[in-house]
Amino acid sequence: MTNEELKKIANDIRIDIVKSIHAAGSGHPGGSLSSADILTALYFEVMNIDPENPEMKERDKFILSKGHANPALYAALAERGFFPKEELITLRKPGTKLQGHPNMHYVPGVEMSTGSLGQGLSVAVGMALANKMDNNPGRIYTLHGDGEIQEGMIWEAAMAAVHYKLDNLTAIVDWNGLQIDGKNDDVMKVAPIADKFAGFGWNAFECDGHDIEDIVIALKQAANVKDRPTVIIAKTVKGKGVSFMENEAGWHGKAPDDEQFEKAIKDLGGEM
Repeated sequence: MTNEELKKIANDIRIDIVKSIHAAGSGHPGGSLSSADILTALYFEVMNIDPENPEMKERDKFILSKGHANPALYAALAERGFFPKEELITLRKPGTKLQGHPNMHYVPGVEMSTGSLGQGLSVAVGMALANKMDNNPGRIYTLHGDGEIQEGMIWEAAMAAVHYKLDNLTAIVDWNGLQIDGKNDDVMKVAPIADKFAGFGWNAFECDGHDIEDIVIALKQAANVKDRPTVIIAKTVKGKGVSFMENEAGWHGKAPDDEQFEKAIKDLGGEM
């Protein structure tokens, strides 16, 4: 796909994020919007997946460790054809399969039920190790919030990934600098993130988390690294694309009202 086509998909994903959260009356727009370009790069340019055969044995697997950003994952899966886009409007509604956090038992394409922060990398390590043991060429990708890596479990998993030489594992950190309580630096400083992972033995580098071409290049470089896992620190803007949400920690976990919804859709060039 061309870079312009990928940009349009990312914008469509952002529009669907806003629409689904507004319809639900609750959700997490900030970190969902910041990760839209990353998910576009993964699902439309990099990962070996098949919406017609979501259980394909040699598929690549993606784990949304920051499970509260599931409106972005659902929008990407629907855009890719795993389920009808019309279902996105049922987010968080009673009886829907699109629950507040991803559920692997209900939604095709969801590889792991997530939500408790810090657990995704441990699961990814297990999946990557299993693929190594089975000679399965599928790669494992996982996406984390920058606030999430304050969790100690992340670093236990990071140590294990290096010990087992999991070069089929790529972790991505959505580094927007904010978490629910404010700036990362005020809550618990996480920078320099790349240096911390490198200290554990990871191949680590940074990219522009809103430049899809840059993200794709980084992901493809990671696939060529041997004998150790890779982490990509993707520099992003929380609430990207919606003027009044950008760089505002207050939009971590609340839905826009009707007036804000109209403004957000207008910012994104979408239709009501």
